[in-house]
Amino acid sequence: MLILPIKKQWFDMILTGEKQEEYREIKPYYTQRFSKVFPMVDQIPVDQHEEQVRFTNGYGWKVPAFIADCCLEKREGRAKWGAEPGKEYYVLVIKKIRWKSMDGLFQNHLLIWKIWQQKR
Repeated sequence: MLILPIKKQWFDMILTGEKQEEYREIKPYYTQRFSKVFPMVDQIPVDQHEEQVRFTNGYGWKVPAFIADCCLEKREGRAKWGAEPGKEYYVLVIKKIRWKSMDGLFQNHLLIWKIWQQKR
């Protein structure tokens, strides 16, 4: 699975559904990484093939993260979502969020609250 760190601002906007794309510069580094996961010909994604991508807000396994179904495109991005106008990017189009590291946090806090209430 491809793992990509993103800044908190974009991380939060994706989780709220406000942002549906993540951008990466067209560089050999990303071309190599994406071509291992998405079908590409001459640095161009060739279909709407979906893969799961893990996005993290930081590095390591104990940081906020989510896994999303994404497809890869090569085109200009939107300035309101962090892209430079007129610049082409690899665009990860986020189709569906499958898992969030925060999914279990509410249940854990609720359990702790109930235990605390019982001890009072």
